[in-house]
Amino acid sequence: EWLLRVEYTIDIIFAQTWYDSRLKFNSSMKVLMLNSNMVGKIWIPDTFFRNSRKSDAHWITTPNRLLRIWSDGRVLYTLRLTINAECYLQLHNFPMDEHSCPLEFSSYGYPRNEIEYKWKKTSVEVADPKYWRLYQFAFVGLRNTTEISHTLSGDYIIMTIFFDLSRRMGYFTIQTYIPCILTVVLSWVSFWINKDAVPARTSLGITTVLTMTTLSTIARKSLPKVSYVTAMDLFVSVCFIFVFAALMEYGTLHYFTSNRKGDKGKEKKNPDFFGSKPPAIAVRPGSTLIPINNINHLPERDDDYGYECLEGKDCASFFCCFEDCRTGSWREGRIHIRIAKIDSYSRIFFPTAFALFNLVYWIGYLYL
Repeated sequence: EWLLRVEYTIDIIFAQTWYDSRLKFNSSMKVLMLNSNMVGKIWIPDTFFRNSRKSDAHWITTPNRLLRIWSDGRVLYTLRLTINAECYLQLHNFPMDEHSCPLEFSSYGYPRNEIEYKWKKTSVEVADPKYWRLYQFAFVGLRNTTEISHTLSGDYIIMTIFFDLSRRMGYFTIQTYIPCILTVVLSWVSFWINKDAVPARTSLGITTVLTMTTLSTIARKSLPKVSYVTAMDLFVSVCFIFVFAALMEYGTLHYFTSNRKGDKGKEKKNPDFFGSKPPAIAVRPGSTLIPINNINHLPERDDDYGYECLEGKDCASFFCCFEDCRTGSWREGRIHIRIAKIDSYSRIFFPTAFALFNLVYWIGYLYL
């Protein structure tokens, strides 16, 4: 799996308690409250944070450390730390992703048979979440675990705290999802514009395609550089396909209708002004000539758009898009689509397909 390594910063008060029989004493005082200068006089655990990149103790105005020794030899040692730790993120579901960022610590030199770490019952307490500086994430909760690490120098106990986080979608909804949806809906306006308004429909199609290209670039900049497809990439790509398909729909419609009108315009030219002899008529194979006033005419067709089908020609595809191909053995089991009515089909197909995609997309990423 491809994981992205990031760093997070956390302020903690790290508390350790242990028993040292050498520090037992008999006195009317049950607890000795010592300052930080005594820390170097006694033994303390060599605890270190395994996944930290940088750790700093606070020394202003004095070292932020606390030392308490009870008469039975129990020692309490706390210090305040700021830690930069590593967290590996899997962004396949970005921006609807959830993560668990760990903070690991253990002894550096004492194996399990010499020092053993245990969690107290109320081992981890967190400050009020409203003071957390989390802008893109919401704090879900935390959990702690204990593991054994087997190394050549011995078995070490590893204590881990997991901070469970869920990404907030508000920023990405406003900046990416809503603009993409509105751009796709805007591209459908083309289906209600007359097919002869070439500049209007072409300008609208190209504008929406360029807008989606810009939105795709902006969305990618807000995402860390990963080499796999995220949920946002999928959504933006599908929106781009819908917008591009709307432009290609008009290109297809204009190509077939303009070619057909051009052919009819050519047929009306070159009349026989001299009447010396009838012009030669190109007869398609299988066509029937109807004699009228000693002049052979091809039967007129009712439709305005489409292409001729030769008699006996097999339809190569399941969808037949030629208006004249209404009859013949090849018609059986085929779906007939009128090119001139593609706009009417698109008004239903595009919104329905986009609504189904959104239904599957949001249910799949939010609930599955």
